[in-house]
Amino acid sequence: MDGILAVWKPAGWTSHDVVAKVRRLLRIKRIGHAGTLDPQVTGVLPLCIGRATRVVEYLQELPKAYEAVLQLGVSTDTEDMTGNVLERREGVRVTEQQARAALARFAGEIEQVPPMYSAVKVGGKRLYELAREGKTVERKSRRVTVYGIELTFAELDVPLPRIGFAVTCSKGTYIRTLCVDIGRALGVPAAMAELRRTVSAGLSEADCVTLEEIEALQAQGLLEDKLLPAERALEHLPRMTADSRIAQMALQGRKLPYAAAGTEASASEGLIRLFGEDGRFIGLYRADGDADLLVPVKVFS
Repeated sequence: MDGILAVWKPAGWTSHDVVAKVRRLLRIKRIGHAGTLDPQVTGVLPLCIGRATRVVEYLQELPKAYEAVLQLGVSTDTEDMTGNVLERREGVRVTEQQARAALARFAGEIEQVPPMYSAVKVGGKRLYELAREGKTVERKSRRVTVYGIELTFAELDVPLPRIGFAVTCSKGTYIRTLCVDIGRALGVPAAMAELRRTVSAGLSEADCVTLEEIEALQAQGLLEDKLLPAERALEHLPRMTADSRIAQMALQGRKLPYAAAGTEASASEGLIRLFGEDGRFIGLYRADGDADLLVPVKVFS
């Protein structure tokens, strides 16, 4: 069984829990996920099964989309509502216009400091491990990209206002930290109240199955029909179709003549998806224009 299984992760499960559950159901060890979700977060969690685990790194590079709820007037040590409250300020006043303006400030490239409750390593230890020991260490800021962000709702006439927003961003973006920074731009304490991931690796909720559905489909012998081919998550890369001679060279892991890439693919200096004339996905190649070669990166067939 090889392919990508898009799972809708439920609240209360870690990403590792989901992988372990699917491993037990499918009796397959070779399963990896593309992009960790915190336990309380729901949403799209792509699982790569069998040989598809070889594309996990490329899936993780793709933009992700989220729907978040931001709680104003409260700050916590974890930057979400699961942590210890550090500050509570009721009666904050924010207008919808101010909320929209604050969100707009975070479109484009921004700097983020990873939260203490994160898996980033400092001095060989995970930040969350240090945080649980009551330690706070200096973290270097990281540059991430917010491709789009917009207000989805605003509950403002309450003691502790909340706003919702939808965001599409690059990998490595911490939505919890984004919530805190938006609150800071509004001049009030803030924390993430809810989060769901709506798109990951080009897969949406419509592509997903729940854990209950996975169990039922597996029992019926129908789960394999839900697997997406590995190349489905690589559709952003240029495509090359090889004739039988070039395909045979590719299957042997050989370098290919650059001219074989065709017009679309040869315009790229990055990765290229290689297919046979029968439409079968052969693997990933990297175009090297200087050497006039296509160099094999991963051959799947």
